[in-house]
Formats: sequence, structure tokens, C-alpha cells
Amino acid sequence: MSKTIFPPSIKSRPVYATLEPRPGNAHVVIADGEGAEALADLLAKAPDRAAMLAQMHILYAPGPTGTDQWAAVQTLGAAQSYRAPTIAAMLPRLTKVVSEAHMGTQFYLTGTEGLIGQAEREIMMTGLPFAAIQKEHRGSTLRRVQCVHCKGITENVALDPFVCSHCGLSLYVRDHYSRRIAAFQGVNIDAEDPGLVPAAVERFK
Repeated sequence: MSKTIFPPSIKSRPVYATLEPRPGNAHVVIADGEGAEALADLLAKAPDRAAMLAQMHILYAPGPTGTDQWAAVQTLGAAQSYRAPTIAAMLPRLTKVVSEAHMGTQFYLTGTEGLIGQAEREIMMTGLPFAAIQKEHRGSTLRRVQCVHCKGITENVALDPFVCSHCGLSLYVRDHYSRRIAAFQGVNIDAEDPGLVPAAVERFK
């Protein structure tokens, strides 16, 4: 699956580019689902593929719709590769990898917005430079959404509006995004007219 192109939106909505090989003393790839394809494209552009792989640590999880390209990831021959069953299960390993990273490490985040956002947050919390992070969206557009009322987070939201999994309010999914919590914002859609909720539409797949 090719790089996802999103329509123009508000300033806080994340913007993604295409992964490019960069000089570094280590290369950490954090991917899920179809992000494995972006990784393969990245390596195809590397001036010295073998040298890059010898310094590469891959953390991978299946995508939210079930896409699992772990077999393809294993064939790449990276120095270290790790598969987690979910993003949540990956995070402790990611925290350890990031805490041990040194200046000069390059980070490549690719796959869904839920994965990219949470990985970026972990890296930024360590004080490593933002310039060391590249992001490319591939695959599902399902959203990670925080209810602004109860602060609960619902993973893999497909519908808009949707019912908050924590407080039960009907929420409109905004494009406003918080890097601090790695989630889009959901706002009560019938606050002024209780019960007047439009039919849900599948906006994210």
C-alpha cells in the first residue's frame, strides 16, 4: 500500500512525509501493519543497505485491521527485530530502546497514526531531538480518540460520530490532535440538543 495522502486540515493535524535514509550510528524502526512496506521502500533507497541493516532495530506490531507482515520484516535481515502482538504490548520495549538510545540515532515511524503518535511521544519524552524522527503513514486510518469530557481514550475509531467507550457520550471526531496524549479529540455532538445525534458515518477505515 502506497503512502497515505490526507486532505489539507487545521494546523494541529499531523502531516506525514516519506521515509528517507539518513546517516546515523543507529536506526530504530517502529512500525505496524502496512508500515512494513514503507520500511522495504526505505531500505531500497539506502546507499549501503547492508550497513544500515547492521545498525537497525525493528519493533513491529500487526495493524488494527489485522494486517501482519512480520514474515516480510524477518526476511530483511536487521540486526534486531521484535514483534509485539499489539501496540500496547510494544510500548514497554519501545520505552527501553528509546531510553538507551544515544545522540545520532535515527527513528523511522511508519504505519497507523495510533502507532506513530504513541511512538513519537515516547521518543520526545526522552529529550532526543525532534529532527531525528521521520514519520510516514501507511495502511489503516482508524483513529485513536480522546473524549474531552471524561478524558478516556478509545482506540481504532471508525465512525463519526461515535459513542465514547468510557462515558457513553456521542462524540464528534475533530481533526484537532494532541501530541502530548497522541490522540485526536472527540467532542460531545449533542451537548446543546440532547438526543439529537446524526447518523454515524464510517469515516476511518
